[in-house]
Formats: sequence, structure tokens, C-alpha cells
Amino acid sequence: MVSRQEEGSRPFPERWPLASKFVLSACAAAVAELATFPLDLTKTRLQIQGEAALQHLGHNAGGAPPYRGMIRTAAGIAQEEGWLKLWQGATPAVYRHIVYSGVRILTYEQLRDTVLRADDNSFPLWKCVIGGMLAGAIGQFFASPTDLVKVQMQMEGRRRLEGKPPRIRGVHHAFMKILSEGGVRGLWAGWVPNVQRAALVNLGDLTTYDSAKHFLLLNTRLQDNAVCHSIASLCSGLISAVLGTPADVIKTRIMNQPRDKQGRGLLYKSSIDCLLQAIREEGFMSLYKGFVPTWMRMAPWSLVFWLTYEQIRRIAGVSSF
Repeated sequence: MVSRQEEGSRPFPERWPLASKFVLSACAAAVAELATFPLDLTKTRLQIQGEAALQHLGHNAGGAPPYRGMIRTAAGIAQEEGWLKLWQGATPAVYRHIVYSGVRILTYEQLRDTVLRADDNSFPLWKCVIGGMLAGAIGQFFASPTDLVKVQMQMEGRRRLEGKPPRIRGVHHAFMKILSEGGVRGLWAGWVPNVQRAALVNLGDLTTYDSAKHFLLLNTRLQDNAVCHSIASLCSGLISAVLGTPADVIKTRIMNQPRDKQGRGLLYKSSIDCLLQAIREEGFMSLYKGFVPTWMRMAPWSLVFWLTYEQIRRIAGVSSF
């Protein structure tokens, strides 16, 4: 039996392994989020502009889009709103990733190392897929309120340019406004497409990174180092963008739509309704609006996150992911 003195002398990761992994993943996610956030803002603006459903409410969004392409969109935001506005909504985004990445990484590792691992210590691809999707869905459900605030804050600059009054003045005001209009349930507006997207993104991110990394270690001469982590993370970023962009477009539109006094959306009844409207009125490729900035964000995000996460785990004395 270990005495209290001996217990207290042990390193923190050994005494609190789950808490350590949560904190380390949250720190790595915050670094990655701040480094790539302007691309996320650009992606969100591209996904919202030209939204056909707004024409039915008499809004002007169905006209000519203010920006075309990722570079012009980013340049337009910087010129017309100020370059600091490229980080508008970064605070709730960091809050989101503290919850989201902490929960998803911890959940995936627990599923992989205990629940889903076979008796012969193998971890087949189909179990890797289940683990990644479950981890992403659980993490996103808990983080959905912060994602809702982030999306709404990202659109405030565009509202000002259109001459519309601001809806929110900051993170705290955004939370209070959502609570007053829709109650606690309103904080989870759009959670269904949000969770669906997270499941697909983590199928691409966690599953691809884990599978690619271990494939490289087993079938090449690469060691468990930054080169291996970089290749695996670039693969995960591409697959995440391909699988997650359609769900991301639906999620963004549902979260950004105007709502009545009961907190119900005025444009879409559900994520399926939003999907069908987008395809019917704008074409199938509308589901891939913002794909380039999504990919160009997910690739460096995954690279920064996994390199940072693997390194701080090594420094903290925690085994490699």
C-alpha cells in the first residue's frame, strides 16, 4: 500500500493520469486554435454568404456575395473591419476547444485502451472508427454552447457592414442573450448537426491520425518523432475536411439563422431540412462552400495540435498518444 508521502512525491501525470491528459490536450488545442483562427472565420463567412433561404425572409443575402474566394474574403475582412477582426470570436473558440478537445482525446484514449481493445491487444480499424466517432460526438455535445457563441460572434462584423444593429457585445452577453431568448435549451441550438459534424471530423482526425501514425511506425523506418507526427497529422487534416465540410455548412447555417421569441429557427426546421434546401436551391456543391479554407485550416490545425500535443506529453512524462 502506497503511503501519502510516497503518493505526494509521485509526478502529477502518474497521480492524475486522466486529468493530465485532459489539461495537455486542452493546452495543445488552444495553441492550434489561436494559430489558425483567421482561416476559421474566413470559412464561416464563405459558408453563410449567398444563403438562398434568407431571400424568403426578405434579407439581402441572396444578392451578389461581398467576397469571392478565401484570400479575397480574408483581405476584405482585414481592410473593411480591421485585421484584429480576423480573430473575432476567438475567445469562445478557445473555450470550446478546452472542453471539446479535452473530452474527445480523453474519451478516445479510454475507449481505445480499455473498452474497444481486443484480448490479443489489437485495435482493428472498425473499432478505431467507432472510437473516433463516439469521442467526437461526446466532446462536441458538451462544447456545443461555446460553438454557438463562436459562430454568432464571427458574423457580427458582417452585420455591421450591412448596416444591421449588433446582436451581441461579447462572450458573456452572447451567453446571456441566448439564455434569455431560448433558455438553457437554446444553448444547444444546432447541436444535432454539430454532433454529426464532430463525429465525421473525428473519424477523419482521431481515426486517421491514430491509424496513419501506427501504420508508419509498423511499416516504415520512421520513428515516433515529429516527422511521423507531421505526416499523420496532414493525412488527418485532409480526411477531416472532406468528411466534415458538408456537416459544417449545415451546422453553421442552423446556428446563424434568425430565431423567433421561443428560440425556434425561422429558416430551417431541422438539419435535414437545411440540407435539402441547400441542395435544391443552391446545388450539391454548396455543401462544400468554404472547403479550401476548411482544408487549409484543418491541415495546419492538425499539424500544430498533434505536434504540440505529442511534445508536451513527452515533456510531461506521459506516453505517446
